Amino acid sequence: MNIVVIFSVTFWGLAIAGLSWYCLQAAREITYVTLADGRRQERTIPFVMRLLLPLTPNLFRVVMRPGLARPRELADRQLVSAGFDGLLDGREFLALKILVPLVLGLFWLILLHGASKLLPSVQENLLTLTLLGVFLLYMYPILWLRQTLVARHRSIQRALPFVLDLLTLSVEAGMDFMSALQRNCERRKLDALNEELIRMIREIQLGTTRRMALANMSRRVNQADLRSVTYSLIQADELGVSIGAILRIQADQMRQRRFDRAERLANEAPVKLLGPLMLFIFPCVFIILLGPILQQSVGKLF
Repeated sequence: MNIVVIFSVTFWGLAIAGLSWYCLQAAREITYVTLADGRRQERTIPFVMRLLLPLTPNLFRVVMRPGLARPRELADRQLVSAGFDGLLDGREFLALKILVPLVLGLFWLILLHGASKLLPSVQENLLTLTLLGVFLLYMYPILWLRQTLVARHRSIQRALPFVLDLLTLSVEAGMDFMSALQRNCERRKLDALNEELIRMIREIQLGTTRRMALANMSRRVNQADLRSVTYSLIQADELGVSIGAILRIQADQMRQRRFDRAERLANEAPVKLLGPLMLFIFPCVFIILLGPILQQSVGKLF
């Protein structure tokens, strides 16, 4: 009996040590994507998803079924738009959507089972809490991807007017469009818009036409402002219109859109402040004004 106990303790100790070492290695790991010019740029994947990423090939047979073709293609497009091309694909993302609630849901169930022995309310709502935890774990990869995509689109949206102004000045000064693009990519810091422009330039250098490279960038990024600019440049290229004039018009439109967005956010600010005002400021004022009165009343009673 003692040998069985010693063997069990040793086995569980080794298992916990191995799991701790694996988690530590995953926490230290830094993930990169390779840009079109050969440089590597860091991309952050959540710690939980990095832990489960090596297990995703076990579910490829499930996620590669014909019925999941549309969600898989949608995940591929969103991951490319979010800047994870070559690092994470649609198959792995769908597998993570299964693994995260499956694996972490087991730990959540064990935690609830332990808490139910101490708290009777947890025992009464065990099924509801279990389903709620599994649902939130299922939504976690989706929300992470959506948040990352929105942040990247916002970065491109903010950088686009300035880039258009630089391109307009360069083209009107006598430079051709491709030289102006290359100069802009060399001089500016490496951000989301610069990464996409570098990829477009490399596609053109490899033989893709400028119209096709612009269309590929628009389809890859799928951001409204950039799509408007690329379609205007494609149309100008087809009709033989001056690129400088189109760039100036687009730069003016981007500045006007940025002003309109800032004005809309400023108009929405008072409405958004009503919630914190009602929840925090009025109760604080109520406590400050009536606190001394309540204190005196309680003092007289006792």
